Amino acid sequence: MTAPENPWPSVTLLVIAYRMRATIAEAVASALAQTYPCEIIVSDDASGDGTFDAARAAVHGDPRVQLRSSARNLGLCAHLNELVALAHGDIVVCMAGDDIAYPHRVQSLVEAFVANPAAQLVGSSVDDVDAGGALIAPGVRGLPERIDQRWLLRRGKLVTVLGASMAFRRGLVAGLPPLAGSVEDNMLTLRAALLGDCLCLQQPLLRYRLHGGNLNDRVFDRSGRDYAGFERRHRRVIAMYRDIAADQRRCVAACPALPRERRELGLALAAMYELEADMREAILDRPRRQWLGPLWRGVRHPGLRRKSLERALKLLLPRRLFGR
Repeated sequence: MTAPENPWPSVTLLVIAYRMRATIAEAVASALAQTYPCEIIVSDDASGDGTFDAARAAVHGDPRVQLRSSARNLGLCAHLNELVALAHGDIVVCMAGDDIAYPHRVQSLVEAFVANPAAQLVGSSVDDVDAGGALIAPGVRGLPERIDQRWLLRRGKLVTVLGASMAFRRGLVAGLPPLAGSVEDNMLTLRAALLGDCLCLQQPLLRYRLHGGNLNDRVFDRSGRDYAGFERRHRRVIAMYRDIAADQRRCVAACPALPRERRELGLALAAMYELEADMREAILDRPRRQWLGPLWRGVRHPGLRRKSLERALKLLLPRRLFGR
């Protein structure tokens, strides 16, 4: 007789930090408090502000933890590529060095993978907290329980599972082209929907800290209430959307055995991100008569129709008023 296969996967929990000296100790403590056994990697992306020293003090030499720092600042996607290459777990669970995971977080995520063998990625809703850790809003930033390629195309708002809440099968990064760009959550959500199932648990599994340094806030920064601020924001978002589209195309090309429908939907999602970038770029750079092509394509896309019609109203306004 052979022993039955163990359905419980091994897990690597990544605590990913950049300039998080004030919060890294709480993040590390919450990683150590997980009820499911984990390999834990705490990694500072060459912050240079004392984050690594604060993390070392929080780890207290715990043998479960590999503490490291990048040789130079890599940025989130390249940092994640490096960490996944070091991970031994079947499942990789991510958390930021400014968030606090509830003790049952990893257990809940693993149970979802075990119950759904086709799942490539599982995220969750979160509890938003302020910089000091006080609750702002419970159970937010979630998506439907199951997200597929068609839902992403219909939704059109280019929303994805929150990166800070994600767990994914190691092959989603290690078995596909390296992540290239500045933001990982859209790429990983699209990869998961391309290869299998993408899930979002409805219960909050961590406290998500909001402060001025959040990556999402930096990309979509609306603090400049003038055209210059409008242009800076759009340039950042255009670059991000082109990176996401390019990543999806690379992944489709790297998986020739995928069913035809998944390949076609993956390319359609890449085209949707490219179209969104084209529309934003037209508004910034092109004569108004050249807006019409991208905007018309957007109007014909079910997921981008409302946004495209709203942008068409800008045809009536001088550029200097954009962003006010």
